[in-house]
Amino acid sequence: MKQVLVIEDEAPIRANLVRFLRLEGYTVSEAHDGEEGVRLATELRPNLIICDYMMPKKDGFEVLEALKQNPDTQHIPFYFLSASAEPERLEVAIGKGANGYLTKPFSLDQLRTMLANHF
Repeated sequence: MKQVLVIEDEAPIRANLVRFLRLEGYTVSEAHDGEEGVRLATELRPNLIICDYMMPKKDGFEVLEALKQNPDTQHIPFYFLSASAEPERLEVAIGKGANGYLTKPFSLDQLRTMLANHF
């Protein structure tokens, strides 16, 4: 079964995303901040990470940087979630190794398409 790690500090968004992924048949782990996300990614080595951009303790770019520096996690597909639709951020995210970017609010079809690209 494919495992997804959701790193999101907003509990309602995280809960909805986790619920949707589980209904779609994925095994899901969740982290409420960037530090916990890095720890879980290192422990679990999920098949895909979906990570908020703005979070306490470590923001999404710090999470991505930490995971890309670790040989055990550098290969894991990584997608950002963000309320910001600034194209510059998308370019920076891709340049730092992210596979893509979903802007909040996103549709379930957009999420399904993202997942289909990796599974």
